[in-house]
Amino acid sequence: MSRLLDTYETVVSPSCRLLGLVDAAVDVYGLDPDNAHWLLSAPGMVYLQVPSQVIEAVVRTESWSALPPEKDAHWFGREEVEVELPGGDLGIYIIDGGMRQIPLVLPSPGLHKMRWQWIFNGERGPFISPIGGARTLQIPPGQQEELAGKEQYCLVQIWRIAADVKAG
Repeated sequence: MSRLLDTYETVVSPSCRLLGLVDAAVDVYGLDPDNAHWLLSAPGMVYLQVPSQVIEAVVRTESWSALPPEKDAHWFGREEVEVELPGGDLGIYIIDGGMRQIPLVLPSPGLHKMRWQWIFNGERGPFISPIGGARTLQIPPGQQEELAGKEQYCLVQIWRIAADVKAG
């Protein structure tokens, strides 16, 4: 059974249609946007592509002892990615604003899995997709309390995995 180890929630202003979660032990560099995927990853970092209409996003990070349970919600998007976190000290990275440390405690450095889930505030749209060509996104009704009046809400769940476990 997995258990929640730590949480941290903040509001960020994405820039250049990206918001990142980065290990403080790596040199931050830009990733080229990929028109096929919402998440972009490299060792020590994961970026979420966001519509340019997102001015403020609520980002909740959660550290788990093992695979966390799914949160029942009307998510717009959901992706998982494996990422090596060599230092285990994370920060939110915004291209125009740089790195801002977050006090999220991870069990240890090493290979982790991240589950990113996000919703948009349909009352603040319309939103144009940052991937797959310029098209208006169809926004399902979501959990308005998590949005807190912002354009986007992201839930990032992180848990340690064994180095020999392959992505599924």
